[in-house]
Amino acid sequence: MYTVRRLNIGKTEQLDELASASGELYSRVVVLFWRTVRKKGVWLKPSSLMRWQNSDRLHAHTADACAQAFFSSLKSYRARCKTDPDAKPPHERRKFFRVEYKSTAMRHKGDTLTLSNGRGNPPLVLPWTWETPKTLTIHWTGTQYEAIAVYVLPEPKLVQDGRTAGVDLGEIHLAVSHDGDHTHIINGRLLRAKRQYQNRIKARLSHMIDTKKRGSRRRERLIQSKKRQLRKLDNQIKDITHKCTTRLVSTLREDGVQTVVIGDVRDIRQGLDYGKKANQKIHQWLSGKARWYITYKSQRQGMKVALQDESYTSQDCPVSEHRNKPRGRQYSCKCGFRFHRDGVGAINIRRKYLGFGRVIGDMAPPTGWRYHPHACVARRAA
Repeated sequence: MYTVRRLNIGKTEQLDELASASGELYSRVVVLFWRTVRKKGVWLKPSSLMRWQNSDRLHAHTADACAQAFFSSLKSYRARCKTDPDAKPPHERRKFFRVEYKSTAMRHKGDTLTLSNGRGNPPLVLPWTWETPKTLTIHWTGTQYEAIAVYVLPEPKLVQDGRTAGVDLGEIHLAVSHDGDHTHIINGRLLRAKRQYQNRIKARLSHMIDTKKRGSRRRERLIQSKKRQLRKLDNQIKDITHKCTTRLVSTLREDGVQTVVIGDVRDIRQGLDYGKKANQKIHQWLSGKARWYITYKSQRQGMKVALQDESYTSQDCPVSEHRNKPRGRQYSCKCGFRFHRDGVGAINIRRKYLGFGRVIGDMAPPTGWRYHPHACVARRAA
């Protein structure tokens, strides 16, 4: 397992030169590889291109990473060809390309990280108050350069003799969990409000852009303003999703949960047509991102993650097993059972996975969580 740390490092002439040298080397690799295939009918190996191609401005292992990046893209193309006949291989040249440093090119001392370049070239020095990473990649984000450091994590200690929790992903509430005793609800009202505001911003600014003449300065200013506002909202949505899922996984870990069972909603968009507004909500639902966040955060805590079919889990009564279509957020059955609708979904997902029968006895009321903007996050700034 691994984790990453991101650091914005601005834009300097040295970084531009390194990205340009990396792009030049990557382009040479692409040209030489396809020229050899076209004229000789030989598919070169990565080791051959790494021996032939080098750069005076880059570290030897940084130059090797350029060739390895091309062959990684080529491997993905071959795998995609099995399902997509229109897939295209990597063949474009790059004026600029990412710069990857391996541990052999790093020297960490105090609060600075020194990254070696080619012989006779000045090293790249970054402020670094953390541990030495395994690899570090510098790439362009559109406004500045960003350093992405990769750390290898030790294998987590598995939770022994723990509980099993069912997690129901929702559009109104991001996730609801039930571990047999407790039900936790992540309030998703703020997340929905951010997405609704994002849709209004897109519609309003797109209309304003369409009324301006192409190539005019007013149109360009509006386009840049739209990008800035949407980028800010994307970051806010990502922050909310990260902090809420972190809170959920931390609570499950404290409750001694060993297995996290997530309702499988990957095919929910297929064959559905509930109208313009409902379809928009379903297609903007962050179910895949929430599932991925919960999965890797749970695995870091030593918990097992499984997917379970969630069909009719919000309609089946966990007590009488009668099927009732709920109205609103409250589920009620003719047997007298009443509970939160998403909580019923989490209970039934857990029951399906464990193969249990009916629920017997009273259940504690669910606990709700709200987003706290000052909660700790993994991303740090210099």
